[in-house]
Amino acid sequence: MNRELLELAADLSRRHRPFLTATVVWARGPSSGKRGSTAVIEPDGTVHGWIGGACAEPVVIREARDAMSDGKPRLLFLGSEDDIATVEYRPDVTTVPISCTSEGALEVFLEPMLPQPHLVVVGDSPAVQTLVALARTLQWRVDLVGEDLDIPEVSGSTAIVVATQGHYDEPAVEAALETNAGYIGLIASHKRAKTVIGYLRDRGMSEERLGRVVAPAGIDLGHIAHEEIGVSVVADLVKRRAAGELTGWPIPSEKPHVATDPVCHMEVDVATARWITEHEGETYYFCAPGCKAMFEKAPAEYAGV
Repeated sequence: MNRELLELAADLSRRHRPFLTATVVWARGPSSGKRGSTAVIEPDGTVHGWIGGACAEPVVIREARDAMSDGKPRLLFLGSEDDIATVEYRPDVTTVPISCTSEGALEVFLEPMLPQPHLVVVGDSPAVQTLVALARTLQWRVDLVGEDLDIPEVSGSTAIVVATQGHYDEPAVEAALETNAGYIGLIASHKRAKTVIGYLRDRGMSEERLGRVVAPAGIDLGHIAHEEIGVSVVADLVKRRAAGELTGWPIPSEKPHVATDPVCHMEVDVATARWITEHEGETYYFCAPGCKAMFEKAPAEYAGV
């Protein structure tokens, strides 16, 4: 990886943004991707660096988004159907057929770099001390917030836990509800939690917004000590993450609108397609100028494919 990409990766890490590194670990010419070619890919599909040509890049971007969604690294083998038929089966390798006219083939290693889980704790108490200690043991990113309620930047993967021991629960929960945090919990007794929710309801807060608050926070372990409440909250957050909640910075889930190149049958992202032509009132999209030229020479051969 060159210095520019290293600096970009470091900057994204500092800002707690997800990204993925894609590295060509094997290539058979005349593929434009060479062994050691590296790119940094962001969740929106932006590519920094170089991993291959018009056939390989859209496939790598699609697989990169999937890898960032599940957080699992993977090895891609990109080649013709004949190439794939000769590849020894390995359960950890994803094979993707590409119809590249260069007849090249690539193996690309995709490694997602996702931010650590983010916990924001408002208040200070024995439960908070346990909660923070356990979260840091799990290598979560933890921010402590005081009565000024200066909540840092959060995302749908952030958990905010209010634990002020009744000193400023109401404004703290209200401030948390102004964010897009994926979890908002209140450490309080059932009676106290009901009072806080009632106060906010009387201030005109909708039931939909109030429904975001988990109160009391944590797994019900019965009558336990304050320090043990912190354990119950961490246990609940771990359980939620295991169920697929609060896992990393949200990756766009919408799939790009794609069209099929009528010449090579590769999928083409319509929004970013560079090679486009029209024939008899229909628009056709191509992965590369060569396919577009072949189509325009004999459109009747490919139209309607």
